[in-house]
Amino acid sequence: MNTYTYKELRTGMTAQFSAAVTDKMMADFQENTGDTNPLHTDADFARKKGYGNRVCYGMITASFLSTLVGVYIPGEKALIHEVNVKFTAPVFVGDILTVAGEIIELNDTVRQVVLKVTVVNQKNEKVLRGTMKVGVMEDEG
Repeated sequence: MNTYTYKELRTGMTAQFSAAVTDKMMADFQENTGDTNPLHTDADFARKKGYGNRVCYGMITASFLSTLVGVYIPGEKALIHEVNVKFTAPVFVGDILTVAGEIIELNDTVRQVVLKVTVVNQKNEKVLRGTMKVGVMEDEG
């Protein structure tokens, strides 16, 4: 886990990681949220609607943004203020997602970074794009 202080952060800094979407993630999400939409739970229904299989919950894809800022950039001092995303292509169980962020702005007054974020699958298809505003907590001392 990165431990950047606000003063160490610069525009242009980047971070990325990859993660696989699993059946367990889908089952846990359904259990935790109660979302039983058949597009996510019934492969036959999803195929009839033109998809190859059950479509991953979009919020599973977006949840990896929490890992991006909470672990990678800025890391342990991060506090998410705002997330704006667009889902640009479906995600399926078994997809390998690469989650990336770049600091595009620093707001010294409120110790906040703005990140441009993207998620691409193993075919290099962009499945999510957006921005995040993330506060950076001060060091205790």
